Amino acid sequence: MTSTVNKLAATGSLLGLALGDALGFPTEFNDVPSILAKCGPWREMELPKRAFVSDDTQMTLAVGRGLRTAMDRGVLAPKRLARPVREEFVDWYRSPENNRAPGRTCLKACSLLKEEGRVWQDASQIGSKGCGANMRVAPIGLAPGLSDEQRAGAAQLQAALTHGHPTALAASDLTAHAVRLLAQDAEPTGLVGQLRSYAYDSRGHYHHEWLGDLWTRAQDPTPEHFIGRGWDDCLAALDRLQDALRTPSPETDPCLATGAGWIAEEALATGLLCFLLFVDEPVTALRRAACSSGDSDSIACLTGAFAGAHLGAEAWPTPWADRIEYRGDLMTLGALWDA
Repeated sequence: MTSTVNKLAATGSLLGLALGDALGFPTEFNDVPSILAKCGPWREMELPKRAFVSDDTQMTLAVGRGLRTAMDRGVLAPKRLARPVREEFVDWYRSPENNRAPGRTCLKACSLLKEEGRVWQDASQIGSKGCGANMRVAPIGLAPGLSDEQRAGAAQLQAALTHGHPTALAASDLTAHAVRLLAQDAEPTGLVGQLRSYAYDSRGHYHHEWLGDLWTRAQDPTPEHFIGRGWDDCLAALDRLQDALRTPSPETDPCLATGAGWIAEEALATGLLCFLLFVDEPVTALRRAACSSGDSDSIACLTGAFAGAHLGAEAWPTPWADRIEYRGDLMTLGALWDA
């Protein structure tokens, strides 16, 4: 087994995320027959010559930069993380580069986050569990030196700044945990079981220190009831993933088995499905994710984050990695955490 230090898991994961994003961005909102008509056989899909990414990679970099700033200032804690990530999200919201079909939840929440004096819990969209919550969370799983509590709290907090639904929080936590396990050389064959155990163990735990009174914006009787709903959604998605892996069907649209990925728990499950169908063929995994009827860029983003964390930077063809948009920013963050 390759050691984590040598395989450059953080660089591999961030590059994979961006490559999946760039491959899936042109196919988002298309059904599979339309994608095949446009791109040819899915196993031969090519990265566009100008490998532009969507808001998925832009917001991943925002989380990564905010996390780096927070960790540079001392021990990672809720207020220390919330401020720089909030600032990065507002910068993204105001940027002329924010023209890549961003999600409504992120736009609405960020328009509220930019108001001075507003607590972030009042900006959070409590009814939204869109995949915008967890397509950007990989940096939390890749940053070294965090305790389990810090990683879980940080993953949920970065989600909650925009997406306040308990499933958005749980799916983000679970996504960061999956990235972490793979970066630390967990065996892919046992990954779903490990994620199920983590979800069961987390089910009754509301991270008060990280989330404050967010739960009171929903209609739940207790914070434990609130967060438990999110973990139950994630466990149901993992059940569907397990069923799909029992009878693998690599030529079938993965969204038919585990969902279209517009919502957080489905993006996680379908991204994992594409990765686990092609554990040793990372480019094929990205192509399968991009040739899907759902939120293809976010699904492929997550597939790439998982595959890159597992296999490292060498997973990706140099001609692809060399022309991905924001390559310098991705490499800088990856090198920081791989060191």
